[in-house]
Order: sequence, then structure tokens, then C-alpha cells
Amino acid sequence: MDVHDQDQSSVGGVDLLQLIARNSKSLVGWPLLVGAVAFGATYLVQPVFTARSVFLPPQQPQSATAVAMQSLGALASLTGASVGARTPTDQYIALMQSVNVANRVIEARQLKAVYGTANGDDTRRALAAYVRIDAGKRSGLMSVEVDDTDPVRAASVANEYVEQLRRLTSELAVTEAQQRRAFFEQQLQKARDRLASAQGALQASGINEGALRAEPKAAADAYASVKARVMEAQVRLDALLRIATPQSAEVKLAHANLDALKSQLGRMEVAPKGEPSGDYLSTYREFKYQELLFDMFAKQFEMAKLDEAREGAVIQVVDVAQPPERPSRPQRVRTVMMAATGALGLVIAHLLVTTAWRKRKVMENCSRQMTPANTIGGS
Repeated sequence: MDVHDQDQSSVGGVDLLQLIARNSKSLVGWPLLVGAVAFGATYLVQPVFTARSVFLPPQQPQSATAVAMQSLGALASLTGASVGARTPTDQYIALMQSVNVANRVIEARQLKAVYGTANGDDTRRALAAYVRIDAGKRSGLMSVEVDDTDPVRAASVANEYVEQLRRLTSELAVTEAQQRRAFFEQQLQKARDRLASAQGALQASGINEGALRAEPKAAADAYASVKARVMEAQVRLDALLRIATPQSAEVKLAHANLDALKSQLGRMEVAPKGEPSGDYLSTYREFKYQELLFDMFAKQFEMAKLDEAREGAVIQVVDVAQPPERPSRPQRVRTVMMAATGALGLVIAHLLVTTAWRKRKVMENCSRQMTPANTIGGS
């Protein structure tokens, strides 16, 4: 049995060499023919061009964040600065993939007529299929790639994405300084309206200038200062409750500080004997309080504007998309190599299967011819 197996294997090796020699033309001709057909077919496919724009997203400096946190004090928690500096990469990707940016790009480049879509949803889906956004986490550079059959349009759409992102970030408060500026701008407007109302109420009370001089101004100023400190302590407590448990030592200390300030404020709200009381005193105190808040928010707003200006340009373009000179698809060399390799594999598989089938048939015929002889010899 061993000698027979060795004979079979040696014969199989010889058959394989003979098979390659006999079918050398097929092994060479078919891959060349299929490769030539694939090469010709690539000219029937409309070429696709890819334009690429590279830009640098804004970097949020840690040092500026720390300084802003110290300068804002308890009010920093309301601006979102207490959360810490965030990497803007994911945020900018989400902005570029938003419906707002897509609609602006479609409208600016009139892509609905280019894609032949009937509504905005279909146009956005068609545009998303041709756009790729790379975060560039290793290099720190983000890129936008756009595929199109027109190289000029591909470059214009890629550049339009960057332009619309720049416009959107200028409208929204994206960076930390922008968020602080937007927050204090809103608070300053509210404080300005409340101050105007308090001033109008004070003027409507009918108190003349002599009565104003007779008013204990120092006590009113002290009352406004304590009331502002109560608000600051309340904001600080709310900020601590976001990051600490009510049982922590810092929260308990903040609670105690707030209770002490409220108690002090309650004692000051009771007018001592011999001092003016009634609507005038409460109106004057409210005016001083709103005036103090307005000054505080005005200072913080100016600081936030300086920080925002210090950050510089939000979007810095590294490479402006240019119309590509060569198409990105179809890749003719790759297509020809894949087609020729596939054809060679199919030819080899066909020859091996055919040879094995023929060999099996021969062995079956030999066994059938030997069976009657063995039967006669045995009898």
C-alpha cells in the first residue's frame, strides 16, 4: 500500500507539471484577455475626482482656561467652564455633518439640480454619500474629501464645507471663550433691563435730591453688597452640587456660608428705628443691588471678549481644495491586476477540477475492467 501511494503521488506531481505545460497558453492567455477587457471597460465608466481640503481646528489653551476659572469664581460654573477643556474634534465633525451645514452647502452650490433629487432629504443623503470627513486625531488636522464627476465642482464643494463651518462657528458659541462671552452678554442685558426698571421705580417714588442725601447711603450700599454675596454663594453651592455629594465637606461649608449670609441679609432688611422705611428704602436698596450686578457682569463680559479675541481665527485652512488633475476612480492598474489575478485563479481551478474528474473516470473504468477477470479467476 505504501509503494502504491508513493507511485500515486509521484504520478500526481508529474501530472501537475504536464498540466501546466499543456495549458500554458490558457494560463497566460486568459488572464491577459480578461485584463485587457477590464482595462477597456474602465474607459466606459465615468471617472470620479476627489478633492481634499485640510484645516486646523481651534485649540483651547489650558492656561487661559485656568485663568478664566480663577477670574470667574463661582459664576464660572454657569458658563460651562467648570466642566474642563474639551477636544473640539468630535464637535466639529458633528457640526459639519449637521443638517444646517448640509443645507447651506446644497444651496450655495445648487446641488439639488446636480444630483437630480426632488427634496432636501434625498439631496442630503446623496451629498453625504460623496463626502468623507477625517478627524485626524494623530496629526491634529481635519480634512474634508468630496467625490464628484466634475473636478472643479468637487473642489468647490470641499471648500464650501470649510467656509460654512467657519460661518457657523462664528454664529455659535463653540469655544470656551465664546461660551463665556455669550453667557455674560445675556446676563448683562438682563441686568441692564433690571437696572433700568429699578431706576425708573426709584424716580417714580417722588424722592427729591435732598431726600437722597438724607438717605443712609452707606447702609444701602452694604445691603446691596451682602445681597450680591448671597447670590454668589448660591451659585457656588449649585456648582458644587454638580460635582460633589450633599454630604461632602465642601458642600456643607458652602451651605453654612450661604445660611450665614442669608441671616445677615435678613437682619439688614429690617430697618432700624430712626431710619427711613417703607417703599422708598426697599426701592433704593433694589436699585443699588441691580447697579452692583450690572457692574459685575459688565467686567466679566469685557474679560470674556478679550479672551475670545485672543483665541484668534477659529478655522485655519492648511490646504485649500484644488481641482484634481487625475481621477481617483476607476483605478485602472488595480482593476486590471485584480481581473487578471481572478481569471488566473479561475483557469487553474477549472484545470484542476477537470483533471481530477478525468482521472477519476479513468480509475473507475480500470476497476470495472479488472472486476470480471478477478471473478473468473476466482471461480
